[in-house]
Amino acid sequence: MAHRTLTRIALAALAAALACPLALAQQKPNTLTPQQKQEGWHLLFNGKNFDGWHSYGEKGIGKDWSIQHGAIQLKKPPHAKFADYSDIVTNGEYTNFDLKVEWKAKPCIDSGIMFDVHESPKYSQTYETGPEMQIADLACTVPDSRTLYQRSGDMFGLIAVPYEWVKPAGQWNQYEIKVDHGHVQFFTDGHKVVDTQLWTPEWKQLVAHSKFAGWPGFAAYHTGHISLQGTEDKGPSQVKLWFRNVMIRKLP
Repeated sequence: MAHRTLTRIALAALAAALACPLALAQQKPNTLTPQQKQEGWHLLFNGKNFDGWHSYGEKGIGKDWSIQHGAIQLKKPPHAKFADYSDIVTNGEYTNFDLKVEWKAKPCIDSGIMFDVHESPKYSQTYETGPEMQIADLACTVPDSRTLYQRSGDMFGLIAVPYEWVKPAGQWNQYEIKVDHGHVQFFTDGHKVVDTQLWTPEWKQLVAHSKFAGWPGFAAYHTGHISLQGTEDKGPSQVKLWFRNVMIRKLP
């Protein structure tokens, strides 16, 4: 009897373990589970419209951005006007946070996700102030995908990832960015790829030896917007990039 009871317990535990990833797989995009809500997560993208977002320095959204099948899509024709595909930013600003974003792309993509972006007439581009977690297709984004500090997961121009965990073009990837009182961690599909501390003497030395030397606004702001970057003209496809499951929770 005891043996049968233990067997039933073991089978129940196994069923629960198998059901958990299945439940996650069946979760609809751009929704939160009760557990995620309890943990303090909230969605930055509702899967239906651009509520909570605008193009950097503008009130609306450039026409090359759209919502398709529950994802933010960038469809950028050749020689498009910059205003049509310029980076989009959250209306809200964040200081200490945990951010998760899923993205997928066509081959030759060159994009990124920025944080601590300061919106001001002083700056014409998001990257003048916001550090970036780089998005670059493994196969053919030249030179970025073949250059240290410019590959997927890198803190662009500053810190190179030890390994690229990014999936082949067309598959969803998850990026996570944690910023906790200047302690910044990047994760690609659950793998930690960057771990650094902003504003220390070591950080200032790192910036001083990078392309950002002489940019007084770069990484200077402790609070700022989240930005999804429009892509450069690389590769033949007009439909370049998709984002979904954009969620954030504030850290103490």
